[in-house]
Amino acid sequence: MNTMKTEQQVTVKEITVHQLKSLFDSKVDFQLIDVREAYEHKIANIGGKLIPLGQIYFHLSEIDRDRKVVVYCRSGIRSAEAIRLMEEATGLENLFNLKDGIIEWSMEIDSTILID
Repeated sequence: MNTMKTEQQVTVKEITVHQLKSLFDSKVDFQLIDVREAYEHKIANIGGKLIPLGQIYFHLSEIDRDRKVVVYCRSGIRSAEAIRLMEEATGLENLFNLKDGIIEWSMEIDSTILID
């Protein structure tokens, strides 16, 4: 059995939608980044700075180094990839993926956020 992890299997730190809601509710100072495409962001978003995954490398200087950074997408897959890319490029350790993304946010926190 091979126990080595491939680059795609490297895990990232995650935050649940309930933990993110607690950050909002307690007015914690953190950075929120949406790595979906602009058209997706226009349809539904929970705030945050829009930096599409394909443009991450061009915006590395905009990623906060001193606060918690929560990254989200539709389902958590692109945001996990964005975090892997950002961690590799910058060595940052303050990045958290929103587990199951905005879909989970819509189902658990705010049903007015429409997905699809």
